[in-house]
Amino acid sequence: MDDTEEPEVLALVTQVAYRLQSRQSEISDAMSALLARDVEGLDDDPQLVELLYASVEGNVSTIFHVLGNNIPIDHLHPTTAAVEYALRLAQRGIPGNSLRRAYHLGQDDLMTSCYAEVQSLACAPELKIRVLHRLMKITNEYIDWITQYVLVAYDDERQRWISAGGNVRSSLIHKLITREPVSARVFEAETGYALGQFHVGAVVWSMREDPEGAELMRIEQFVHDLAKRCGSTATPILTAVDRATAWAWLPMGTRPDTLDMATVRAFAARADHCRVALGLPAHGPAGFKRTHDQAQAAASLALAMPGRPLPAVGYGDQGVAITSVLARDIDATRKWVREVLGPLADNTEGNARLRETLHTFLGTGGSYTESAELLSLHRNSVKYRVDKAAEMRSRPIEDDRLDVELALQVCHFLGETVVGD
Repeated sequence: MDDTEEPEVLALVTQVAYRLQSRQSEISDAMSALLARDVEGLDDDPQLVELLYASVEGNVSTIFHVLGNNIPIDHLHPTTAAVEYALRLAQRGIPGNSLRRAYHLGQDDLMTSCYAEVQSLACAPELKIRVLHRLMKITNEYIDWITQYVLVAYDDERQRWISAGGNVRSSLIHKLITREPVSARVFEAETGYALGQFHVGAVVWSMREDPEGAELMRIEQFVHDLAKRCGSTATPILTAVDRATAWAWLPMGTRPDTLDMATVRAFAARADHCRVALGLPAHGPAGFKRTHDQAQAAASLALAMPGRPLPAVGYGDQGVAITSVLARDIDATRKWVREVLGPLADNTEGNARLRETLHTFLGTGGSYTESAELLSLHRNSVKYRVDKAAEMRSRPIEDDRLDVELALQVCHFLGETVVGD
């Protein structure tokens, strides 16, 4: 029998596993942040980041159970989140090497935690070495097993996705938005969609998983219904990003006017199963890409907002364009918000009420009466909150009013993401 399987070694490995399990959330969160930061392509989309966290959490939990209960690797089944994450990367065209690298970086990060726990064991140094050898052996076996499994799933899905989505229409759309040369005449002949008009770009994603994989069918129907509601002049065009997300363009003919977002929001809220982010109307081939980029920015902001995403977000909505830019670097934005708002940026319920009241007050041009109506408060309550918020800053609001309004706008959209330390 290998000395790493002696009862004394196994008992200490179990002890280490239980200690690690008590810190599972901390370890998973730190590892997820590391991978999102250091592996190219893994932080491109908030939905992918959320799936990354779920995959890491599932794998870390499994490893701790294996170590704590001496479970053979060949008795395991991959977690749903780990497999789903691999499939989504394949659907997005993110290289499989990024997935492989993520698992090995995660293994190194996990072993750092293992080293610290082994060092704290109350046993002889030579026994610690055998415990560490056991931990490394099992972790290596797990990573070797899981990477083989998810990479096979990745390759199969990538081939399937290319076969399903590698048609002329999708190819031409991707060429257009990556600024590759595309003839407008050829594009219209092959897709039936005219480029010489105004377009409104849209990013649409499903809010519900379908056991039969019908998410894209629901999204397509949603886009067609939305186009009719918004007065599109022809049939919209769309292409799948993954099985729960699509890019679309609504043809608006010669109409450069923006969509009525109140109508769009009401429609999306009734549909319930989909969420949509929209760009501004833009003309021609260049406008086709521009409105798409705007829709992408609005979608990223919508997915970064705390809680359930809004039914619809438009790039032209107040504050969306500038906040979507600031949301690209949350750490820097959080520091800037703190510099502008001072103690008002502390993450408390009371401060949140003060920020929202001041945000509304400044947005009305400084009207206590209008703010009271919008917030359903007494005028005196609004004045008290505005005065209280002003007191918390070290200088008068009028000294840097534009910065204050923008910082409050960012807080309005991103909430706890940009407040606190």
